[in-house]
Amino acid sequence: MSQSDTIELFCQQTKGCKTKYFDYSYDTNTDILYKSYVGEIEYTDIANSWDYAIENNSIPSMVKGFIVDYRNASFKMQRMEHQAIAKYYKDHLDIFGNKRIAVITATPKDTVIPILVETLDDGYMSKPFCTEEAALAWVLRRL
Repeated sequence: MSQSDTIELFCQQTKGCKTKYFDYSYDTNTDILYKSYVGEIEYTDIANSWDYAIENNSIPSMVKGFIVDYRNASFKMQRMEHQAIAKYYKDHLDIFGNKRIAVITATPKDTVIPILVETLDDGYMSKPFCTEEAALAWVLRRL
């Protein structure tokens, strides 16, 4: 991995707030951007973290795909918020267009959101996984 950053996300709760953050790294051998989350993640955390990466030119133009790891996180979202995630990817096809976005989760409860997002894929491809190896194989598979 050649680039790596850890960015703190703002916690909007005042009582019982757990630390949450994301980090990302770019693998120059595979041209895959890895992004990991920790903590209870809301839709705004997902959008803000991608916005940060885009605004700071942290996503190389030659990126071939993405592996987003939620194994140390959990989704704190309403059921229909998956539509906002899909819309975000579609609204940013200059970054995600014709790319694969593998989403790794650790629990069945957290797999629901990526499954629902996958049903709305349009201009990009997403798919949930439970292992990094399977996610990597899928992202590297030729389109």
